[in-house]
Amino acid sequence: MAAVAAKYDELKELGVEVLAMSVDSMFVHKMWNDNELSKMVEGGIPFPMLSDGGGRVGTIYGVYDSEAGVDVRGRFIIDPDGVVQGYEVLSPPVGRNIEETLRQIKAFQLVRESKGTEATPSGWKPGKPTLKPGKDLVGNVWKEWKVEKAFD
Repeated sequence: MAAVAAKYDELKELGVEVLAMSVDSMFVHKMWNDNELSKMVEGGIPFPMLSDGGGRVGTIYGVYDSEAGVDVRGRFIIDPDGVVQGYEVLSPPVGRNIEETLRQIKAFQLVRESKGTEATPSGWKPGKPTLKPGKDLVGNVWKEWKVEKAFD
């Protein structure tokens, strides 16, 4: 949460709306923000922290653990049409990576803006070459994309 808050301005520049959600009440969210998160990022969390009491939303997204009564931590990238384009769910001991989230958002936006005439290969970063989907690419991806270039 603090890492996302630290990158909130960049997310807003990309037109992203950030929402956090857990089964905790708004009172628990306030205590967590005031007593911990605000010490990790100046000003605390600048985006809404929503309560999913009972896990209804978590159930829809497949992250609610009914035995433990908690939502498993994850992040969902939802496009302007309300379609989930990507998600990541990790067990609690492993944190997510906001830089990878930003990279994926930029990739989804590029593909959307190109109306599908461009695709981003593994490891793609803004400014790097894209692939042009079509019959000419079938069987020829190896000519366009090299593993070693994905990690430049």
